[in-house]
Amino acid sequence: MALLDRISGLYGPESELRRANRLLEKGQAARAFSHLTRAARAGSAEAQYRVGRCYLEGAGVPASRSEAARWIERAAASGFVEAQVTLAALYLHGVATPHARPGAVAAQPVTEASLPSATSAIFAGYAAGAPDFDKALHWARRAADAGSADGQALVGYILTSGPPHLCDLDAAHEWYGRSAAASCPQGMLGYALSLARRAKDDASHAEVAALLGRAADAGLPTAMFMLGVLTERGLGVPADRAAATDLFRRAAEKGHRSGQARWGMALLQGQGVAANPTEGESWLRRAALAGDPESAAVVGDLYARGGPLPPNFAEAAIWFRRAADAGHHGAARALGLLHLTGAGVAADPQEAAAWLRRAAQGGDKEAHADLANLLLKGNGSAEDGVRTREWFEQAAAAGDLVAAFNFGVCLAEGVGIDKDERKAAEWLRRAADGVVNAQYWYGRMLAEGRGVPADPAEGRAWIQKAADVGMAEAEVMLAEMLLTGRGGEKNHPAAMALFERAAGRGHVGAMFAMGAMSGGGHEVPMDRVVAQRWYRAAAERGHAHAQMMLGRYLARNLAGEHDPEQARHWLEKAVAQGLQEARADLAALPPSRRPTPEPDPAAAVAQHAPSQAFARPSARPAPVMHGPAAGPAGAPDGGSSQALAR
Repeated sequence: MALLDRISGLYGPESELRRANRLLEKGQAARAFSHLTRAARAGSAEAQYRVGRCYLEGAGVPASRSEAARWIERAAASGFVEAQVTLAALYLHGVATPHARPGAVAAQPVTEASLPSATSAIFAGYAAGAPDFDKALHWARRAADAGSADGQALVGYILTSGPPHLCDLDAAHEWYGRSAAASCPQGMLGYALSLARRAKDDASHAEVAALLGRAADAGLPTAMFMLGVLTERGLGVPADRAAATDLFRRAAEKGHRSGQARWGMALLQGQGVAANPTEGESWLRRAALAGDPESAAVVGDLYARGGPLPPNFAEAAIWFRRAADAGHHGAARALGLLHLTGAGVAADPQEAAAWLRRAAQGGDKEAHADLANLLLKGNGSAEDGVRTREWFEQAAAAGDLVAAFNFGVCLAEGVGIDKDERKAAEWLRRAADGVVNAQYWYGRMLAEGRGVPADPAEGRAWIQKAADVGMAEAEVMLAEMLLTGRGGEKNHPAAMALFERAAGRGHVGAMFAMGAMSGGGHEVPMDRVVAQRWYRAAAERGHAHAQMMLGRYLARNLAGEHDPEQARHWLEKAVAQGLQEARADLAALPPSRRPTPEPDPAAAVAQHAPSQAFARPSARPAPVMHGPAAGPAGAPDGGSSQALAR
């Protein structure tokens, strides 16, 4: 039989082709290749195509993109329709272009709607070079004219997604329709997407859903994902969260990036499926690694927030960086805030400014305020200052009250513009009708006569408004005014209640003030045990005066606890922060029993948050620029020590 095959092969390629097919069925690709080559050289278009596929897939011969394209083009030129379809797909992938190389990234993604089912999985190692849409259209149209449903789907794709000179959505719709009528999965998907752009009523949405259902049943993950979106929204099919989630799962398991993202979020949030945060995070990681920036940002946020385990800001920074590099502006802002605080990355104000600048330029409004905060601390560039001020000024002129407040701060502090306290007060007054931070700021300007005639009573009324809605800085300022009687009556118990509220919100200066008032000398009951507890709370958060007072209490046994070594520890910390007054206490160890004077709580609130000065009546208003949202969840963004509130 083998001898007869060889003899007949001298007269035609068919026997060689049959022999090759038998060997391929046995898994003997290398032996089959020699028979295919003989048949191809003898003029068999099918054999030429099969040889090209062997080179393309590395079956029985080393993979070669150039040899694959050469043999497939010979078959296509001979009219072999399957070769024409594959060659068109090769040109779409850039594999048939002269500069393509294995392992490179395609210049433009090619979707399932463009690929016949027989070729959709063979380009993984060759997705390279720039697509040649013109040549792809030439070969796809030849296959389409010959009745190939795959070729018709390819023509539809090229006319939809190709360069402007080829785009023709109406013609694409017709070609997709022909392909879909022949039950080609890619044609049904493309036709469904084309119909979706034209859908205006329930009947057309139902047709879209039906086509997507057929394409999904044929195994196309994009169809599964799109049908999931329609099912979730109840477009063309009854709304069904569980069914939609299952479609996202099916798409995810087939490697669809958006499907992985939606399935991961469903697991994370328990939407349409039992919550499983661990598995959800795993799927989000897959989507992120496949290039989905939103998934990368979500994974970063998960690490920043923490959960059963403490936050991992170093890991969060990796994912925020991946998302930011892909153009996610929120992630760029989050990464900037991590660099600002040194959480998980090196503290670097200039690097923080660079990321915040990218986020702000991308339209992230919160990043505008963050960048302005950085500028007030002397970081960033003069150009950043001008650009930031311009953002705020334009938005303020359009009626944005938050921007009006921020523009007022720019005028008050000279950010990107010469200082002008009169104009600053005008903008702050305008913003005060709807922005809490502006109420506080404008109240302080009134109390101190900055840009407006001094009016402590009116200023106190505005500060009261901000305090009433829980702004810690306003609570502290109002407490100071109640202590001194500035702008109204004195009321030490009310002042202490306000300090306590602010301390409960994490305001370190208010914690110190609570210690000072509890220690005696004010119109509230003295309790030095309570005073020491508050001093410790503030000292542990870095408040130098609280560290000194805690050292004194421990050294002199003022609250029933005598511990010279702890006293030394806290006094040394205070001195290290530049508080020279504590040096005398250090020198006096072991301590004397003299009573220690209690500090003025009005001075108490100034120590923490170097950019805020709430303690002294002569202090300028603390810049508290406002924005709609906070930084990355769980990130240590400084709390009340932030110069400008986001």
